[in-house]
Amino acid sequence: MISASTGGAALSPSAGLPNVPWAAIPLFQSLKPAERDSLRPLVRIRSYEEGDTIFREGEPALMFHFVLGGKVKIVKAAPSGGEVILEIFGPGDPVGAVAAYEERDFPATSVALEATSLLSVPRQEFFALLAGNPALARGLLLGLTRRMIELTRRLSERSSRVEYRMARLFLTLADRIGKPGNPGTFVPVALSRQEIADLIGTTQETAIRVMSRWGKDGIVVTSDGGFLIPDRARLEKVRPDE
Repeated sequence: MISASTGGAALSPSAGLPNVPWAAIPLFQSLKPAERDSLRPLVRIRSYEEGDTIFREGEPALMFHFVLGGKVKIVKAAPSGGEVILEIFGPGDPVGAVAAYEERDFPATSVALEATSLLSVPRQEFFALLAGNPALARGLLLGLTRRMIELTRRLSERSSRVEYRMARLFLTLADRIGKPGNPGTFVPVALSRQEIADLIGTTQETAIRVMSRWGKDGIVVTSDGGFLIPDRARLEKVRPDE
């Protein structure tokens, strides 16, 4: 089992050799056929419906999880009783990899934002594979390093103005899960104004004000199922200070 709290339905049997879509996970693309064959019996592929909990804060990180399809949010409980979104992951992204790598409990909860499928590998067996595959180990460390750099950047941006933080949020989402729009880029995730505010560290009222102005100016347009960025160059021009 992945976790006692998972609500996902297994797509692969608990035994046997499932058909693993290796190409969907950038980290696994460099695996040799023999390495894939050794890893295949350990792989679990599960599906989750919107709102399903994948793992909870405080549970041991016994598995490495990777998004095959759909989107996942990482949340923590807020003192007020709600939740704060820390991150959003899309296809190919690892979820909770830092906790699994450091062999500690998950520091936050993971929830499916929509119908989602995950590929999961037991931590200890994955470590054994890393020990014999330097290229895979380098790929994992590179991914974790990029994640830490991203978190550090987001923390450093907390002192910048709201418009800049919001621009960086939408540019990051566009790079990670964006799809070609007409025109521009479509970000297929329906975030509420409160969720946007949580992600950039501001109030819901401020998020409403900026998004309303950007919608009128055609910078970020809210639509069914997500957001359209007609011209990302306009977001790239937003400065961190006045």
